[in-house]
Amino acid sequence: MKTPDSPLIHVHGLYKSYDGHQVLKDINVGIEKGDLVSIIGPSGCGKSTFLRCLNCLETLDQGKITIADVTLERKSPQSVLDRKFHQKAHDLREEVGMVFQGFNLFPHKTLLQNVMLAPLVVKKQGKELSRAKALSFLDKVGLSDFKDRYPLRLSGGQQQRAAIARALAMSPLVMLYDEPTSSLDPQLVEEVLQVMRALDEEGMTQIVVTHEMHFARDASDYIIYMEKGEIIEISDEDEIFIAPKDARTKRFLARYSNV
Repeated sequence: MKTPDSPLIHVHGLYKSYDGHQVLKDINVGIEKGDLVSIIGPSGCGKSTFLRCLNCLETLDQGKITIADVTLERKSPQSVLDRKFHQKAHDLREEVGMVFQGFNLFPHKTLLQNVMLAPLVVKKQGKELSRAKALSFLDKVGLSDFKDRYPLRLSGGQQQRAAIARALAMSPLVMLYDEPTSSLDPQLVEEVLQVMRALDEEGMTQIVVTHEMHFARDASDYIIYMEKGEIIEISDEDEIFIAPKDARTKRFLARYSNV
């Protein structure tokens, strides 16, 4: 595991609650540019909420998030969310691509139209440039031959790869994945993971919430184990499986003894 002096992503003292229930408690982590980090842990432990805070889909109650020199900070849950805060959240969100468990593609648009849409609308990018970039990203995920198909005419694996291309079209510095393979049949999982491995080789910073332990061990630079809203352990991808430092990590990973 690396310990960067100036990480691309730095999270300090992050807290988040829903209706009085503490979901995230004092999250502190730094992630370096180009790292692929897997987040594992029991269902309901706060993994997805953490990602949603990084992408500003959820508003942190307290703490500081910095991504690519854009800092979003809140002193307490009572802090007023003013125009400056919302502008910072917008700026931070522009640096981050998000891929969800569900594909969230527009069913009435072709793959090419799906990938072109956000650059056209959000970035006001010209149509020809948006089309050229969309074609290159569809090619990157192995879908250039399917550019004129509608999502419902594709397999789940193909739809998820298209969702990755759509996120990449916004030129993010960071890619976040929330259980990207959990809704796929087992035979389709690998084609999505291969895209993520290829992006890692190109130097894309990626954070993956996953239950795919083989992928977490084989592809990650390091692994974060979370439980009950806290980071319990951050460790090298091999070390955490062979000799976890915390008893809670060891107990969780015992069910994956074949990894």
